[in-house]
Amino acid sequence: MNDDNNQNELLKIRHSAEHVLMHAMLNLGYKFHMAMGPAIDDGFYFDFELLEGMVSEEDFAKIEKEMKKIIEGDYPITSAKISIAEARKLFEGNPYKQEWLDGIEKEGEEATVYWTGKPGEKESFVDLCAGPHVDSTGKIKAFKLLSIAGAYWHGDEKNKMLTRIYGTAFNSQKELDEYLKNLKEAKKRDHRKLGKELELFMFHNTAPGSAYWLHKGVIILNELIEFWRIEHRKRGYQEISSPLVNKKDLWELSGHWDHYKDEMFLADMGEGEIYGIKPMNCPNAMVVFDSKLRSYKELPLRLSDTDTLHRYEKSGTLNGLLRVRSFRQDDSHNFVTEEQIKQEYKNILDIAELFYGIFNLDFKYRLGTRPDKYMGDPETWDKAEDELKTILNEGSREYSILEGDGAFYGPKIDILMKDSLGREWQMGTVQLDFQIPRRFKLKYIDKDGSEKIPVVIHRVIYGSLERFIGILIEHFAGAFPVWLSPVQVVVLNVSDQVIDYAKGIYQKLFDEGIRVELDDKDETIGNKIRKAQEQKTPYMLIIGSKEAESKTVSIRSRDGKQENLISLDAFTKRLKDNIISKSLKL
Repeated sequence: MNDDNNQNELLKIRHSAEHVLMHAMLNLGYKFHMAMGPAIDDGFYFDFELLEGMVSEEDFAKIEKEMKKIIEGDYPITSAKISIAEARKLFEGNPYKQEWLDGIEKEGEEATVYWTGKPGEKESFVDLCAGPHVDSTGKIKAFKLLSIAGAYWHGDEKNKMLTRIYGTAFNSQKELDEYLKNLKEAKKRDHRKLGKELELFMFHNTAPGSAYWLHKGVIILNELIEFWRIEHRKRGYQEISSPLVNKKDLWELSGHWDHYKDEMFLADMGEGEIYGIKPMNCPNAMVVFDSKLRSYKELPLRLSDTDTLHRYEKSGTLNGLLRVRSFRQDDSHNFVTEEQIKQEYKNILDIAELFYGIFNLDFKYRLGTRPDKYMGDPETWDKAEDELKTILNEGSREYSILEGDGAFYGPKIDILMKDSLGREWQMGTVQLDFQIPRRFKLKYIDKDGSEKIPVVIHRVIYGSLERFIGILIEHFAGAFPVWLSPVQVVVLNVSDQVIDYAKGIYQKLFDEGIRVELDDKDETIGNKIRKAQEQKTPYMLIIGSKEAESKTVSIRSRDGKQENLISLDAFTKRLKDNIISKSLKL
């Protein structure tokens, strides 16, 4: 079975397991209104309004026991098309199903229901659902209920808060066990937990979805940006910075007002003007390009920036650094001629190889094609999609196609990255745009003296830096490579008798540009080592009487390895070589 078929079968299993969950809860006497319950990337969930009593994770054991009975009963799962009137009667009293039926009726369609068991019989269960499902409950081989949470209806905080149960299901118990093992490891690596413990960032209720970067977190952020700056300067990129707030007129001109207004932070200052806090950099890059007469000799013109962006993500979707309202992107808008598209894409994908390779991150590409709501004409879209397919086909890296997932102005290539736990994340994106330059009436003078419209390639490699750092925290479990570690070395004195020598070691490392701390507190050396280990510090220099007498240091790395009485110069050279090479090893 190929990957697509396997994934489709898993989707059916998970969707069916969610129906079995509802069925089991009804059998156990829980009183609730069913709302919705889809399959998701790593399992399924079920939203419902509890009408009486309570449900908690302590109830999972008995719910799972009832689910197993239904699965072992191997009840058939069948679908039926019924009239809206029949469906309204079937789900009478359930406001959520009635709302779904309003939408179906508006589309002029019949309702689809799925029965578990023989339709209409006492032991059977029915739900309004489009599917897909497996043929019978017995096809569900391995499942587990995971957690319980609150969730707003339709994800809108203005609506009622519902109860949500998360679960997962797999083709085999072995796959489920592996997933649960990874889930346990993921909890230990949770970036929100580690971010607090390592003092990297924090959140406050006065700014939901916007991180406060603490001193150590800013070091990581700045190191990533500096690496980005150096590598992009080598490749002819010009860094710019543009206003964070623009008049509504700019967003209307770019097309974002029609396609993106609901996700923007807006401000009405009472002077007859509405402003938008920028959710992306594209329109301002167009303004910069249009600020003077351009020649073909300037192309490709690569305008890059790391400005802060704001998008109004719904509160129910916010998730630490992984889903935020305020974030930075390693953005660039590359203005090219049509003849330069292919080479420019190759150059950009080479940058992706470098940036992900430095962390030994495995990734692949995904092509997103024309969405239902798009700007421009189909012929131009087809041409752009063909260009990207040719580029991907000529490359050596695996890619897939997701129909309808392009940006509203052009098709895109997304970077899908796998972390150390095998989880897949959508990171950077490279988008081809023939549309927005036309709306801005951008021009350059070609070699024959004629005016031409440039093509724009919108591209980010890290993607959201907040999200990238959140994923790196979990990928490395907080134990960053030395070049990225907020503190690279901590100097630990064994006693007060050697404090002056320890301070001298600290100062020499500081003067060499090493991020170093001195822990000279009146504590045992064991406690000092333990604290440094908890902070994931790469190296601890232990200074005792032997080290002071021989003018050396003893080195303990965070992986437990120990080297005694080493010269500071030798250690410093080795450390700086490690930092310059951006090695993943100590």
